Amino acid sequence: MPAPAAVIRSSSLVDACRAIAARLPPGMLAPALQLLPALTFLAFFFALPAVNLFAYSFLTQSTSGTVGLPLTLQHYRHFFDTALYAHVLWTTLKISLWTTAAAALLAYPVALVMVGAGAFAARAITMIVIAPLIVSIVVRTYGWEVILGNGPTGVLNWLLLTTGFIHRPLRLLYTDAAVVIGSLHVFFPLMVLPLASALGKIDPALDEAATTLGAAQWRRFCRITLPLSLPGLAVGATLVFSLTAGSFVTPAILGGTSAQMLGMLVDQQILTVYDWPFGATVAAVLVAIVLAVNIASVRLLDRSRRLRAR
Repeated sequence: MPAPAAVIRSSSLVDACRAIAARLPPGMLAPALQLLPALTFLAFFFALPAVNLFAYSFLTQSTSGTVGLPLTLQHYRHFFDTALYAHVLWTTLKISLWTTAAAALLAYPVALVMVGAGAFAARAITMIVIAPLIVSIVVRTYGWEVILGNGPTGVLNWLLLTTGFIHRPLRLLYTDAAVVIGSLHVFFPLMVLPLASALGKIDPALDEAATTLGAAQWRRFCRITLPLSLPGLAVGATLVFSLTAGSFVTPAILGGTSAQMLGMLVDQQILTVYDWPFGATVAAVLVAIVLAVNIASVRLLDRSRRLRAR
């Protein structure tokens, strides 16, 4: 009696799994099985939507709203040939870079204090750093809108006018600086925590030896602390840049139309204009920028490790 088709397929699947397991190096079967759920999750919830998004950016939308063939590159030409979209791209890169640089400059002192302080002080500083993550990003952003409000009703403008530092209100809201400040408040913990982890792995004897040899504090930081903390800095910078470039709430509330970013442009094209292929094109450009920054960060980190090894 012939075997059922389901039994044959199950037997073929088992044989294929056995063949793959036999090809793995010794000791790699258990790690491969442990990675399988994570890889499956990433394949279904990241890789597949990304491929679908990328494919949509090459399709054509008819006058009736349906999306399909023929394939075209017109959406990418329209994006890069239009001055408005080029300006939005430049604004996104500028705000993301400024936020990353400000986060790195402010995170190093905080991370150094966290590592050098006692156990109780380190826990207290950690709680203070991650406390803003408990509050909704919408609430935090509206709080900054009240602080940075244009005119004498804004908290910061009122304070500067009252103390006599300025004689007329400053234009703080709906600027690139407002978006940088709001993004820095949101993503600052993601820079501090990787830096603190990297700084905690540095042997204190290295700094003590440099101090004994007469090296100044700034020289010790440039020659010892900074190079050895580059892994944490690379992780933090990548996280802050990627999340800032793809953010929507903070630019929409604090930036308005003056500091429009790619995330806002995607929302407008899909939910307002209903141009799905062009919205997918803008999103694909954003994903490409984030991936390029991640790849560049990994390569620079590997290069610095090889140079130190030499």
